[in-house]
Amino acid sequence: METVTQLRFSRYILNIIALFLFTLAAIITGLLLGSVNISIADLSNLFFFSEVKENVHEIIYQVRLPRVILAVAVGGGLSVAGAVFQAVLMNPLAEPYILGISSGAAFGAVLSFLIGAGFIATQIFSFTGAISVILLVFFFGKKFGELEPNVLLLSGVMVGAFFSAAILMLITFLNESLRTAVYWLMGYLSLASPQSSYIILIISVVISFLLVMNAQKYNVLSLGSVTAKHLGINTGFLKNSTYILSSILIGAIVSVSGIIGFVGLLIPHLCRMIFGVDNRIVLPASFFIGAAYLTLADSFARTIIAPAEIPVGAITAFVGAPIFIFILKKKNKNT
Repeated sequence: METVTQLRFSRYILNIIALFLFTLAAIITGLLLGSVNISIADLSNLFFFSEVKENVHEIIYQVRLPRVILAVAVGGGLSVAGAVFQAVLMNPLAEPYILGISSGAAFGAVLSFLIGAGFIATQIFSFTGAISVILLVFFFGKKFGELEPNVLLLSGVMVGAFFSAAILMLITFLNESLRTAVYWLMGYLSLASPQSSYIILIISVVISFLLVMNAQKYNVLSLGSVTAKHLGINTGFLKNSTYILSSILIGAIVSVSGIIGFVGLLIPHLCRMIFGVDNRIVLPASFFIGAAYLTLADSFARTIIAPAEIPVGAITAFVGAPIFIFILKKKNKNT
């Protein structure tokens, strides 16, 4: 029995190392690709403090590294949030934006564009909008003092629909800021400042780690709330804390990146296809694969029509939709 446990632990560690290396490879790819291609030799010289061209130093540290860090934070955070919502709500179609948080954040951002605020103010407005929706959905989503999945989902959809209508109304008053608003609503990483990238990375890593620590409890919760309670899980606290942590994570992400679809929906399903349904591996795998996926998607968005670029949200939707349909069809064949 002890040997079997050791083998499982060894396999788990090897999977985590492989996922980390995969993400690292995606990060290096993101640093190399762009309107100005940088060689691996130049990149290695830069990080080992050897002599490099001056423009290489500026391109990496001022432009690409913050952008790649933001892609890692956003991709990893959205994927973990999606995996957690699917586990807690017991709904395979649950994703980070299903509870209307993105609509609240988008409303705040578009409102800031309307009054001509700067990007820092846009982040504040956006995060405030997300928090407002979190509180509303949390208030409406309770049944008998505990979050009930169906009530929570319906509350999120209705609140999200309300704010979506408000966004459309605000957009009609935009003029010069319309292009920025449209790009932001499609998901666009270049709007964030370098300082914001590092802050979001810290938030994403810390909250994702806290959620991963509950992975075994999510496994038990999948048996049903009643069974989980009998097995000693405080389901009320688990659901409440998960919802609040995940919502804060999504609000922070959307406030700097806009709405990037399909990452939080697709990646958890992909991880379950590869590693099975155990959340102890699905959650960390979702972070690493989501981070790598969005980093590579953003690299493609930056280079396909360089020096111009496509919003990364358009790339993730274009790639994610057919892949998700393929995964669903494959699951239906296996059942």
